Amino acid sequence: MTLADQTSHISTDHRPGPDTDHRADGVPTRDEVFGAHEGGKLSTGLTAPLSNARELAIAYTPGVADVSRAIAADPSLAARYTWSNRLVAVVSDGTAVLGLGDIGPRAALPVMEGKSALFKSFAGLDSIPVVLDTTDVDEIVETMVRMRPTFGAVNLEDVSAPRCFELERRLVEALDCPVMHDDQHGTAIVLLAALRGACAVQSRALSGLRIVVSGAGAAGVACTRILLAAGASDVVLLDSRGVVDAGRGGVKAELAAVTNPRGVTGGVVEAMAGADVFVGLSSATLPEEILSTMAPEAMVFALSNPDPEVHPAVAERHAAIVATGRSDFPNQINNVLAFPGVFRGALDAGARRITERMKLAAAEAIFSVAADDLAADRIVPSPFDPRVAPAVSAAVAHAAGDTPGK
Repeated sequence: MTLADQTSHISTDHRPGPDTDHRADGVPTRDEVFGAHEGGKLSTGLTAPLSNARELAIAYTPGVADVSRAIAADPSLAARYTWSNRLVAVVSDGTAVLGLGDIGPRAALPVMEGKSALFKSFAGLDSIPVVLDTTDVDEIVETMVRMRPTFGAVNLEDVSAPRCFELERRLVEALDCPVMHDDQHGTAIVLLAALRGACAVQSRALSGLRIVVSGAGAAGVACTRILLAAGASDVVLLDSRGVVDAGRGGVKAELAAVTNPRGVTGGVVEAMAGADVFVGLSSATLPEEILSTMAPEAMVFALSNPDPEVHPAVAERHAAIVATGRSDFPNQINNVLAFPGVFRGALDAGARRITERMKLAAAEAIFSVAADDLAADRIVPSPFDPRVAPAVSAAVAHAAGDTPGK
């Protein structure tokens, strides 16, 4: 859940009349929010001076022609003499924006601007929002292929499932640069880091936990996959119809083949009986009576935003460790812990792909930052901990170097 998700509780009504008083609870007023967005949240800046005729001749004509000729003769020089090698395209079709749903590309643009601002603030990466007025996967892929000379990496954002799976797969195949759907893999990376922290607090092994993942959309599928890759051996995945089995088809059928080793049938009631970990990635409410059937010392990750599947105060009656996607409760599972460093590390290493090895390395790096100060209410670092992005980027770059063909 990104920092942008924290503002999804703010009214989507048009800007009201005067509302200038600061709220004691720290929640921004509508005037503050709308005022900060006037004119957008991004602008371009210069890296070279441009204040006289000589500087103009260097930055633009005639000097720039020499650089263009050199790149024409050797296209690899574009990485050195343009910003493309350090530029992330934040791409969305506006079909699954925060908790607002399919609101379209124009309404999605403020969120994508925010994501670009996070890239700059947390990883020093330049980034441009690209919102597309199409939901056709073929058209999106073709558009990004044609734009490839402009950017060095693609962050897919707020694309609805199940199209997001095909879109990411096809972009990875079509582009020779890092591509990652953050709603899937950013969430998965931070969840794994948090679960590693929770296991360390309780001196438990990930492989011995019974884990229930509620929600088989983009984030739920990615979280299930990374947990299995990290060594979890008992994961039960739920969708709106109950325990996912081979009858679902597609991606869910693939996951059914590697999850639910005990053959649980039914729905959330059956899945949660004796479970050690609940991971909520859907809008479904988790009743307290079901929560009470979990195993002792349970862990609850109620990650729906802005309304968790179960309120933390209720979850704490039955669980030893509780996490949400919100900033106003302990243990915030926030994607900003992951994606800036992941992309920075991939670009630093010149990687052509973001691999499973790199995602696992990112999760381990986030956990390592928190390792010296772990507690039941501190299983991940603060999003503003300055050690996080450098640790993640270094780990990802190292993992990229260990990956054949990057």
